[in-house]
Amino acid sequence: MDQQEQLNGAMRNVSINSNGLATTLNGHNGCDQTDNVRVLRDSSSSGGSGATSKATNATAAVTTTTAAAAIANAIQIQTSAAGASAADKKKMVYELCQQLLLTDEQVQELCYRILHEVRRGLAKDTHPKANVKCFVTYVQDLPNGNERGKFLALDLGGTNFRVLLIHLQENNDFQMESRIYAIPQHIMIGSGLQLFDHIAECLSNFMAEHNVYSERLPLGFTFSFPLRQLGLTKGLLETWTKGFDCAGVVNEDVVQLLKDAIARRGDVQIDVCAILNDTTGTLMSCAWKNHNCKIGLIVGTGSNACYVERVEEAELFDGSENGKPHVLINTEWGAFGDNGALDFVRTEFDKDIDSHSINPGKQTFEKMISGMYMGELVRLVLAKMTQNGILFNGQGSEVLFTRGLFFTKYVSEIEADEPGNFTNCRLVFEELGLPNASDGDCANVRYICECVSKRAAHLVSAGIATLINKMDEPHVTVGVDGSVYRFHPKFHNLMVEKITQLIKPGISFDLMLSEDGSGRGAALVAAVACREDILNSK
Repeated sequence: MDQQEQLNGAMRNVSINSNGLATTLNGHNGCDQTDNVRVLRDSSSSGGSGATSKATNATAAVTTTTAAAAIANAIQIQTSAAGASAADKKKMVYELCQQLLLTDEQVQELCYRILHEVRRGLAKDTHPKANVKCFVTYVQDLPNGNERGKFLALDLGGTNFRVLLIHLQENNDFQMESRIYAIPQHIMIGSGLQLFDHIAECLSNFMAEHNVYSERLPLGFTFSFPLRQLGLTKGLLETWTKGFDCAGVVNEDVVQLLKDAIARRGDVQIDVCAILNDTTGTLMSCAWKNHNCKIGLIVGTGSNACYVERVEEAELFDGSENGKPHVLINTEWGAFGDNGALDFVRTEFDKDIDSHSINPGKQTFEKMISGMYMGELVRLVLAKMTQNGILFNGQGSEVLFTRGLFFTKYVSEIEADEPGNFTNCRLVFEELGLPNASDGDCANVRYICECVSKRAAHLVSAGIATLINKMDEPHVTVGVDGSVYRFHPKFHNLMVEKITQLIKPGISFDLMLSEDGSGRGAALVAAVACREDILNSK
């Protein structure tokens, strides 16, 4: 065996042994594999018999030996990589990145598992234990183009929030004014009272600035966190995500908290007509222009999807007596895999991201996809390869080795370079304190970025194809929003290519970039609610 084969073998050992991944797929022979994931994992720690104890000890011994071998291999790589040629280093990068690429078989398995979890979320008996909650939104009517009037929208879903004033007019025309307000860190992790008082104050200031202070206006409230809706204007927060941890809000009705904050001020007249998720807003915004839009997708700071479901499939929906055949379902698919269903494709880097996150063990799917984590995933790979002497001659920088400082926008910028051109890449390296990188380093870093972003696109595509196949309609438009989809130069094409491979024959689809789903979409939900109220009162 020559030195190159030894190096490649060593890198394979490090990448596989150090993250403990199984290389075989879990089959599905009719039993509920995703239910069994926890059971199988936990069985080694149960009381059990002496045989179980011996097996556990034997496993521990093998693990210790494997870990020692991995460390030895890592040392071997670091020593060998220092003198390796550019071609050798490229090969080593390729080897380590294989764990970040999904095979066709793995993607098919993902589709099966996603569908299984969606069905568990929709069913009354399994919903409490399901990770993909498939919350009923109580939205049953899509825009038809006849919505008119002035509406407010409040969009809360990240470190900033927006207030919008939207005037819907004839011929799909509208006027929109908006303002962004910051949420200080101390409020993001303070009390719910502080948060909603801050929002109410900004709402009041906005209405004064836009000369509608004395008008009574309907408001659509986009609340982009996991929400268990009990009606169009009632929703309980399931859990905080995206760095928020305000006390006294989980399991509370956020519409009521907003109304209470507005009432405490007593200076403006606002009717909260609907609460919705940003995915619902995205779907509604696209459906206003394209009536085939039946799925809403967000790939930004977080990731989520909603879709139009048949009422009889949504067992938790209690409004089916009105005769309308469909209801919008908010999947909250970011939590897919929290029960271990994604373990067969998770890597050491995913586990590192999770263990250092604000919510370990939660939002597993989202952490493999979204903009909040994509840059850090790349950084972890770069840091490992630099420490192993494969990148930058083993000489990193303080920024490279600091969590959170390789921004997701860098991934998009690096991949936007034309083949053979590294202009953006070198600008990023300067910000990272790595001005002396070789062209080989640039090419290797771009490949790493491509692997991470391609995996994210394929994970999202598996989810979207699963929903399209479940809906089983001849054509579906998917409304998409979010910074990753909007700004990554290849994400759209990667998704189109993969979804095309995964959907049933005879079904067609297209992806439509949403125009301000969480803002205009919220106003449209409020407008449709008002339209229905007027129709029902006649």
